[in-house]
Amino acid sequence: MGSQEVTNWQGKRVTVAGLGVSGIPAAKVLHGLGALVTVVNDGDDDRARAQAAELEALGVTVRLGDGATLPEGTELIVTAPGWQPDKPLFAAAAEAGVPVWGDVELAWRLRGLDGREPAPWLAVTGTNGKTTTVQMLASILKAAGLRTAAVGNIGVSLLDAVLGEEPYDVLAVELSSYQLHWAPSLRAHSGAVLNLAPDHLDWHGSMAAYAADKGRIYEGNRVACVYNVADKATEDLVRAADVEEGCRAVGFTLGAPGPSQLGVVDGILVDRAFVENRQKNAQELAEVSDVTPSAPHNIANALAAAALARAFGVPPRAVRDGLRDFTPDAHRIAHVADVDEVAYVDDSKATNTHAAEASLAAYESIVWIAGGLAKGATFDELVARSAKRLRGVVLIGADRALIREALARHAPEVPVVDLDRTDTGAMLAAVQEARRLAEPGDTVLLAPACASMDMFANYNKRGDAFAEAVRELGA
Repeated sequence: MGSQEVTNWQGKRVTVAGLGVSGIPAAKVLHGLGALVTVVNDGDDDRARAQAAELEALGVTVRLGDGATLPEGTELIVTAPGWQPDKPLFAAAAEAGVPVWGDVELAWRLRGLDGREPAPWLAVTGTNGKTTTVQMLASILKAAGLRTAAVGNIGVSLLDAVLGEEPYDVLAVELSSYQLHWAPSLRAHSGAVLNLAPDHLDWHGSMAAYAADKGRIYEGNRVACVYNVADKATEDLVRAADVEEGCRAVGFTLGAPGPSQLGVVDGILVDRAFVENRQKNAQELAEVSDVTPSAPHNIANALAAAALARAFGVPPRAVRDGLRDFTPDAHRIAHVADVDEVAYVDDSKATNTHAAEASLAAYESIVWIAGGLAKGATFDELVARSAKRLRGVVLIGADRALIREALARHAPEVPVVDLDRTDTGAMLAAVQEARRLAEPGDTVLLAPACASMDMFANYNKRGDAFAEAVRELGA
């Protein structure tokens, strides 16, 4: 793909909406390109003032405590992805005919600024599994000898990746629904939607709007649109996408793959999409045991990563080697310890019902530790589908009553311990109660299906508290 037509930024009046992980780099880059940058920010606290002082020292104008008013003469807004589309700033921009880009759109437009051929993007979105899949993809690409990085919503700046001194062969890009909403001209080499479940509906306004933003990842794809055979909504998004001539729909499945799919046969990850005569032939890529952990949802992540890598021409051996080399981040279905023949597993990252259901599906007999901030979620479907696996349940957190009521409706025979406490010792008490309910061969699983901020700073701290409590058991 040739380099984009580069905007002349000299003297262009750009408003950056929001300080933070995307706003500050965007402001610095645009200022460095000669734009006249004004940053607007809702907050006006000590941290914001320190960030503002840093930018003002460079010559950037910063307005704290006023993110609603469009600065006079603005020709472009570059927004932090989290800013909701219904903000007054964007209504004013629409009225004035001012375009709004996100940080991803800005990075996309700045590719090739140095005259080099820009690296293609292999892009991943979905309600759950994005980070793991992108990291797996980067590991596979590296195993093929390619210069690459896992970037985007994963926390590594796309601006750094496209403007840095190191030229990449290809980028593994994680994209959130927020980022996709603000990236109208993004055209990936190949893209994947891993799954779709209700999430961030307060931001998007409806499930249809959320799905449509996820589906933007397929627009203009050149080689492959990768979808989840078990999740028809992802295939529907492929059908609706306007792609380049010759781009193919490629499915991934935990069952045996049909033509133009990747799947699993007798413990082997198999490719029937990127092979000659795919009606009859299949290519072995790796064994299920090469994927850590080899829980079903993680095998699905591996197949999606493999599909994107194969779309880029990566050989089968690199898929296997990359998956073997990959180590998942902490708090993602991580085995902490075995105590008295009971396994203790930390999946604190399961902050919504879709992620928790995938986690619960990985084990046969479970004592489930759940609860926290529900974020508007309901739990009937999750409990009904998982009831047969539950030995017992320990509930913690602010919205635990919602899960307790779902358990009463769909799993009334399962013993439930309701811990009415939010102090620092609550997790230790939860683990001790789980130990009491568990029998040899069971798994005590922290998969809260809720956000953590009612009791913990973030899901990492929650997972750390669980691991520490488990270590005390075994001491």
